[in-house]
Amino acid sequence: MRSVKEFRQGKPGFYPDQSIYAEFACAEFGLTFRDLDGGSGLIFSIASKAKSLHFGAGRCSWYPQNNATASTLASDKYFTGKVLEEAGVRTIGGEYFFLHDRYRAHRPLGHERDDALAYFRKLGAAAFVKPLTGSRGDFAQRVQDEAALTRYLDDVAKYYDAVLIQPVVEGVEFRIFLLDDDALYCARKYPPFVRGDGVYTLRELFTAHNDALRARGLSPVSPGDSDSSLDAVLAKDERRDIPGRMNLSAGGTMVLEAAPSEAAVTLAKKATSALGLRVAAVDLFAGIGGEPGAATVIEVNSNPSIRLLEESDRGDLILKIWHHTFSSMGLL
Repeated sequence: MRSVKEFRQGKPGFYPDQSIYAEFACAEFGLTFRDLDGGSGLIFSIASKAKSLHFGAGRCSWYPQNNATASTLASDKYFTGKVLEEAGVRTIGGEYFFLHDRYRAHRPLGHERDDALAYFRKLGAAAFVKPLTGSRGDFAQRVQDEAALTRYLDDVAKYYDAVLIQPVVEGVEFRIFLLDDDALYCARKYPPFVRGDGVYTLRELFTAHNDALRARGLSPVSPGDSDSSLDAVLAKDERRDIPGRMNLSAGGTMVLEAAPSEAAVTLAKKATSALGLRVAAVDLFAGIGGEPGAATVIEVNSNPSIRLLEESDRGDLILKIWHHTFSSMGLL
């Protein structure tokens, strides 16, 4: 059997992971893969002898066994929280706020920009803020004062309609990937970092990091331009973590590890069941307040990336995910 990395060879850099993994699985399961967009990989078909289905990569829903209602609910972080709270699942909580006046007649009072500032003060002028329907860690960051929040809302308003403001929670972040009631794997998440070379200043390293984020359509980090420590030169191979977002797409790392506790796995299963998802990755904090068994759901991803499995040489798990998809869709 060819490896996933062999299937990636010869593909252009923009070719979607999902399409590579689909082609890899088709070769293993005797199905036919066809790229339908001249080599972009954004739309493709998979066929057995009896049936053919279309699939999408990029911004499409990757897992057709998730129904549209469940996927849509999970894509809205506030809606997700309300469904989970109703099911008795512990969440971080938070409130949503709109950034534009359009559609104001269609929404209740208490969710405008002025309300956002009042809620921020209620949280002690420190919060974690992210777009309500964002992904890949875009604009997900901690904000420490009102002036910073105002600048943040101005920046986010160029790309999104609403944000979710949440209290700051400290804990060790994990991702648990589920297929129905099977916890397929767990990974611990680590923050992005810049690595020194003994030549460039920390400010220059952050600039290069931010340029790479922008090239992938993501917001830059804000190290604080007035911080004089940014003019220091990091020694060769010295690392400086970038706190906040942990996403792989934003430069974070994940390492396959055992789940922090059975309670965390149970929490993840309860969250996906409440939303009605068959495939999902649940991000959660464990060890909150130094309590090993204390865990809370951060968010539920109905369209999770599985690049970690390729990087970890776990093609067997990629095949298990696609076998679940093909079987659910009647291709096997």
